[in-house]
Amino acid sequence: MAGAEGAAAPAKKSDLPVRVASALVMLAVAAFAVWMGDQWVDGLITLIAAVCTWEFVRLVLRATQSWPLRLIGALLGFGYILYAAYSLSVFDVPLVIYPVLIVVATDVGAYFSGRGIGGPKIAPAISPSKTWAGLGGGMLAAGLFLAGTFIWNTGDWSLRPMLVIAFAIGAALAVLAQMGDFFESWLKRKADMKNSSNLIPGHGGVFDRVDGLLPVAIASGLLWQLHPA
Repeated sequence: MAGAEGAAAPAKKSDLPVRVASALVMLAVAAFAVWMGDQWVDGLITLIAAVCTWEFVRLVLRATQSWPLRLIGALLGFGYILYAAYSLSVFDVPLVIYPVLIVVATDVGAYFSGRGIGGPKIAPAISPSKTWAGLGGGMLAAGLFLAGTFIWNTGDWSLRPMLVIAFAIGAALAVLAQMGDFFESWLKRKADMKNSSNLIPGHGGVFDRVDGLLPVAIASGLLWQLHPA
């Protein structure tokens, strides 16, 4: 008879089905809002911003016992999230998708290059899974996505300065997305919380889903205001 030390540990139940189901629901809600038009998209952005702000303040309250720091953190978080929401709201409906897809491209590129290559960690004390290889893969994926979008919109496949600039902007936005991710990871560690909340089964909170999108939205909005054409 095997002893306790030799007993096999119970297999950990995978949360993949729950994560996939939640992702499909979120995708369906977003697609419905886009289909309904600007007002619905703005309403969805406002709702996401409101929930994200609540989660941010909740993290700040857990991260410090100092009320002055709590107040400053809450106000800065409110301004940060509000400005990101405003930045998205200035886009027409089709253009709102681009910052989102840049973040998705960054996450996909970082995931596969980080898993496939591995290597040194960027900041293991904050986010142990993030590697320099993952960052490079995310930058490459986001750069190729934006460059490909530029080619699609212009119909010109020739190598020219604007194409290189589009790639560079995509890569830079990928860095911002990763910085947003690191910022939330740092705040969650300070608050001793795994997720910003448990509102989304298998995914955590809304802030967990949009942490990389917030700085990308702000930068995208600024770029659009500088060069709207």
